[in-house]
Amino acid sequence: MKRFALLILILCSTFALVQAQTYQELTDRALNLVEADDLVQAEEVFRQALKLEPSNPRNALVFSNIGTIQRRMKKYDNAIESYTYALNIAPTAIPILLNRATVYMELGKTDRAYVDYCQVLDGDNSNAEALLMRAYIYVVRRDYKAARIDYDRLLKIEPNNYNARLGLVTLNQKEKKFSEAIELISKLIVDYPEDATLYVARADVESDMQHVDLAMIDLEEAIRLDPENSDAFLLRGEIYLSQKKKALAKQDFEKAIQLGVPQSELHSQMQQCR
Repeated sequence: MKRFALLILILCSTFALVQAQTYQELTDRALNLVEADDLVQAEEVFRQALKLEPSNPRNALVFSNIGTIQRRMKKYDNAIESYTYALNIAPTAIPILLNRATVYMELGKTDRAYVDYCQVLDGDNSNAEALLMRAYIYVVRRDYKAARIDYDRLLKIEPNNYNARLGLVTLNQKEKKFSEAIELISKLIVDYPEDATLYVARADVESDMQHVDLAMIDLEEAIRLDPENSDAFLLRGEIYLSQKKKALAKQDFEKAIQLGVPQSELHSQMQQCR
């Protein structure tokens, strides 16, 4: 009887080992499929692993991987659902919270993204991505004081963080602190002299300051560095339009449309060019 019980125990242990190995093999296969960009098949194999061991705590990672696959396939609502399933298993997992917040941002659901970023920062108050994105949300909400706190905290952690420095430029511009904005963006240009985006950003501030000649010089440089920078053509078109140079404005707006700006977004400007 004891020998029979021992045999059952060995068989059960062996079965559990084979099952665990099969789960591992499935997840490994799914990851290989992701690397091969076979996303539909990868999702299916991940789901096979979930069915095989529905209570495995590693399913948090499996659900997260499924969410990332769905995000890549632009199935955003499904991705949020998958990330939420993952967080039900591992509610404080920072990478998963950041992934779900990113999808919320892509869907324009900034309030929900904000909650996730706050939860990330509750667990890691120096998380650069969460600080940067929460600061951006504060700017959108016009809570400039809170935005500045997050940008300043991030820059204490990473003094050369490009996005935080550029975010402060935008923040200063919105608060009409134009001199501070110009000083910050000019320092960025010294560090990144070939970055067309920075010249467009400085031109935008200069335009707000009514320094149109300086703005046009920066826009010319931006277009030289990146002839497909639609923002440069948009801003230059706006300046031309303000100067009643309708033909030149129309040319720039048409170029921006050619570079991918939706025509519907420029309907009003094109009407004014007639």
